[in-house]
Amino acid sequence: MTTRPIRVMCVEDHRIVREGLALIINQEPDMKVVGACATGDEAIPLYRTCTPDVTLMDLRLGATSGVDAIKAIRKENPDARIIVLTMYEGDEDIFRAHQAGATTYLLKDTLSSDLVRVVRAVHAGERPVLPEVQARLAERASMPTLTSREVEVLQLISQGLRNKEVGAMLGITE
Repeated sequence: MTTRPIRVMCVEDHRIVREGLALIINQEPDMKVVGACATGDEAIPLYRTCTPDVTLMDLRLGATSGVDAIKAIRKENPDARIIVLTMYEGDEDIFRAHQAGATTYLLKDTLSSDLVRVVRAVHAGERPVLPEVQARLAERASMPTLTSREVEVLQLISQGLRNKEVGAMLGITE
């Protein structure tokens, strides 16, 4: 009995990285790249046409970011399995990707053997998280969040109001 290969889509704005990913994936007997593109705008319709099992998605893709593309794809297909593959390791990037619906997050300096292992795990329904990513998420979760009042103040400041005007509008001192 022959099993169908894991169908992988690559979304990466750097051609050489995209081609390298395809080479790594296509060397595996149980995997096949079924689509590749360079922008978030291209990723959304490509996902519909190639119906991958797993998608590798960069975050920084131009007008439509990887996070925006993840949200759009997951809105249409809540079961989409998306691995963020990026060079950015900031905790906010990781958090936004997970909030958008990414299955997991890998850095571009990940070994190719780990990338292949994670693709297989995600295809199997797992949500593997590397220890360094888990540490960053835990660190961010422990950070204090803004109060509703602080959000109000920031919204008024973003509208161009001065401190004195914000204070008067909210009935608080400057």
